[in-house]
Amino acid sequence: MQDRIKYWKGIEELENTPEFAKHAHNEFPEFLPINEARGESASTGLAAPRRDFLKLLGFGLAAATLASCEAPVRKAIPYLNKPVDVEPGVANWYASTYFNNGDFNSILVKTREGRPIKVEPNPSSTLTPMGTSPKAQASVLSLYDNNRLRTPLIKGKEAKWEQVDSEIRSALARVNGKVAFVSSTVISPSTKQLINEFGAGLGSFEHVTYDPNSASALIGANGGVVPGYDFSKANIIVGISADFLGTWVAPIPFASQYIQKRKITAENSDMSRHYQFETIMSLTGANADVRVPIKPSEELAIATAIYNGLSGQGVNAPANVDKKALENAIRDLRANNGRALVVSGSNDPAVQTLVTAINKTIGAEGTTIDTASPYLVKQGNDAQMLRLIEEMNNGSVGAVFFYNANPVYDHPLADRVKTGLAKVALKVSFADRVEETAALADYVAPDSHYLESWNDYEPKRGFLSLAQPVISPIFMTRQAQDSLLTWSGNKTTFYDYIRNNWKKGAAGTDAQWEKVVHDGVLENGTSMLALSPANASTMTAADAAGRAPRAVAGGSIEAVVYEKVGIGTGSESNNPWLQEMADPITKATWDNYITMPRKMAEEMGVSQGNVLKVTYANGKTLELPALVQPGQAQGTVGIAMGYGRQLDSMPTAKGRGANAFPIATVADNSILFTGAVKLEKTGSTVEIAQTQTHHTIMDRIVVQENTLANYKANPKEVTTYVRIATHEGPAKPSAISLWDDYEYKNHHWGMVVDLNSCIGCGACTVSCQAENNIPVVGKEEVLMRREMHWMRIDRYYSAVEHEPKDYKTMEDPAENPSVIFQPMMCQHCNHAPCETVCPVAATMHSSEGLNQMAYNRCVGTRYCANNCPYKVRRFNWFAYANNDKFDFNMNNDLGKMVLNPDVTVRSRGVMEKCSFCVQRIQLGKLEAKRESRRPVDGEIVTACAQSCPTNAIIFGDMLDPESRISKTLAREKGERAFHVLEEMNAQPNVTYLTKIRNLA
Repeated sequence: MQDRIKYWKGIEELENTPEFAKHAHNEFPEFLPINEARGESASTGLAAPRRDFLKLLGFGLAAATLASCEAPVRKAIPYLNKPVDVEPGVANWYASTYFNNGDFNSILVKTREGRPIKVEPNPSSTLTPMGTSPKAQASVLSLYDNNRLRTPLIKGKEAKWEQVDSEIRSALARVNGKVAFVSSTVISPSTKQLINEFGAGLGSFEHVTYDPNSASALIGANGGVVPGYDFSKANIIVGISADFLGTWVAPIPFASQYIQKRKITAENSDMSRHYQFETIMSLTGANADVRVPIKPSEELAIATAIYNGLSGQGVNAPANVDKKALENAIRDLRANNGRALVVSGSNDPAVQTLVTAINKTIGAEGTTIDTASPYLVKQGNDAQMLRLIEEMNNGSVGAVFFYNANPVYDHPLADRVKTGLAKVALKVSFADRVEETAALADYVAPDSHYLESWNDYEPKRGFLSLAQPVISPIFMTRQAQDSLLTWSGNKTTFYDYIRNNWKKGAAGTDAQWEKVVHDGVLENGTSMLALSPANASTMTAADAAGRAPRAVAGGSIEAVVYEKVGIGTGSESNNPWLQEMADPITKATWDNYITMPRKMAEEMGVSQGNVLKVTYANGKTLELPALVQPGQAQGTVGIAMGYGRQLDSMPTAKGRGANAFPIATVADNSILFTGAVKLEKTGSTVEIAQTQTHHTIMDRIVVQENTLANYKANPKEVTTYVRIATHEGPAKPSAISLWDDYEYKNHHWGMVVDLNSCIGCGACTVSCQAENNIPVVGKEEVLMRREMHWMRIDRYYSAVEHEPKDYKTMEDPAENPSVIFQPMMCQHCNHAPCETVCPVAATMHSSEGLNQMAYNRCVGTRYCANNCPYKVRRFNWFAYANNDKFDFNMNNDLGKMVLNPDVTVRSRGVMEKCSFCVQRIQLGKLEAKRESRRPVDGEIVTACAQSCPTNAIIFGDMLDPESRISKTLAREKGERAFHVLEEMNAQPNVTYLTKIRNLA
């Protein structure tokens, strides 16, 4: 029998703090009377009963005033010469590619009347056939950013392209010294070739590649490339500070591979086991079966212990590290030769050298590592960039170009970059706005958005993809590649340049080329990207194993600079969707903070929100609020990169958090994203806007989990089912009801969510926001519990509850808890509590099982939200799209171009919620009706399900016996299938599958 598990959403709920207790029963703080919230007079003077008045208001007033509310037509432009490929009201889809700072997705772009409005995964790709990252989903909003440059700049002033081109060509003709082209990783074969051709006519030229979140040591330890990891073939996975499900190297392909060994059934119960040794609680660590907190300085010792243990030299675990877990990991690696994989996110060459040796020892090469197809999404060379910085400072660099690179902001030696740039005669940036490096450039030649551009990509050896423009440039920008062609005196367009390049073998005929443009991918083994092995390391495993751990000053606290799933390295931090997306672990929005373990916070007398002053080894400081994070290693703090922007060109990000890049240190020609720091309390406090603890679960059955051993023993005993007492004995809650059950004759839509597959990445949340015109409300409104997301990812901590007398271990649950992620959206209950309390029938049940909202009826009583046990209904406090207080890209004419015309933009004072993407359901039904057939299973997919990289969400028609959802429900009935809060007899149409852990 499994031990009793205790779940809690955060430290506040675990400790039942006064602040949490105050708000646990107050869903709407600072409550306003409904007429005041809607901007109406507080005094109505009506004597009629409230319910009758609300009926009249909802049904009569709206209809009576509808005609008078119509706006006059100012200007109409008919389709006198309609474009061939544009049909009003009909969406067009184009294959393209998203790539930014290592984040790769082959995508389909949805356009309406020429406007890109949504991004979806490209099923033609075998690398990313399903799911997208949150950043890829949000990238369509960045296209409509009003703060992008509209023209090129010369010395900070607007200029014409002709003048820019003329002056740059003249400056290059008289340049004295090396010409450097600085970029983040370029995986475009044609772009890389063009850069080399551009430099060939300039004498001394170097293309310098660096990545803000560097993998230089990993590349060096593996012959100049990132190994072709395949997690789907690994029975045992050991991670050492590698967030491969969140931000490390290629999270979308890795997540898809990883989850293939985590989806289980009673007939196929083989499941991988995942050990994770890490400092901060990462997305990957939260999904691990066994997670061990370690300090950054212990990474080398962990790698050495595994290396020595596999060779029979014994296990010498660092002090305070779980030695049993380490020994179990070594035992499992040894027992799964050829079916195991070890990965590390460290940028220490010694650690990566040992990991490479370990993978050779366990037979990973050729099995869980495809040596013929390495990943190419990370190519940064730390040593090369460090050398260039010194060359700029000694005056030997005559010109420098920056392409997708901003070292004045995101390099730890940013001060040296600034002083070096002052000595460079010609400085050119291709930035889309005046960012930190572009502000110091002589010329800014703004690059077009990727949705306005042609390009090609090779993210993995032999996997080619294309990007094509789906809209003409909105501003007077020009693709960077076209600028290089112009400055080289080449009159060819970059489209023709790509086409000519592909004619050499990848797609020689017009028919082949057109097919690739249509499909977006070419995966026949053809490779086009040339790489230089200059980054290869010569360090041996023996040398690495013999190295002493890096010294940390006595009493110093170790800081880790990490990358967030949403904000990333900061290049897209001006995107409101990403700022408002709750971090998967901390559930915080809009700001960064200092994560620290609970015990350490107690010892320092630090409470959540207390502002701390952080002093680095180099004397620099920053100030941020503290966030108590369960699972973090003692003696450490974590600070996210990507914040601290102070630019007028990035108003959404301006003033939020602090820049953590200077914490990173340089050693052995590598950038280490750790450093010793000192902490001091400042006495001030800043509230952190978190979404997680707005509601309490009150010890009810919301999430369920069990062990693989129990599941194999008896799959029918891993899930708890609530039974109520009746005169005939225990019965299901549905056995007793005052409701009349609905009869569904045509369709019955439902959803299944596999908790074993959900990794909590948050892509579904941003996808839902893009699909359904969900507004951004900002930090202040989130603090007041007014976020508008229609679906959320609830993060639950869990640990075995101890007996009351076991006082010594009663606080263990907060030290290193397990984590469960649960997507929570409207449950579309068959016995919906919201429907019974609405006085105007604004919320009602459809004949196909949907809980629907008629916005024009809603008068904002919020009775339905109070009566919803799942807390998934959202009240529109403001007209967000037309209020200057919420200037988050979507309330100006340009930003509104991202809105989906198939979904109503809700007015102020109404309730809204998940609709199961009813617009998609209706479109699928109409298309099927036009072809005189029923919808085929799989052709109607909700936005959340389509964007999920692990296929954790199944949507379909439960009346179709051949549908995937019907087969899943039939298979899992009585085993892993359960409903949240089943005892309430709401009978949801969303079913969850119990999470199974493969414990050692």
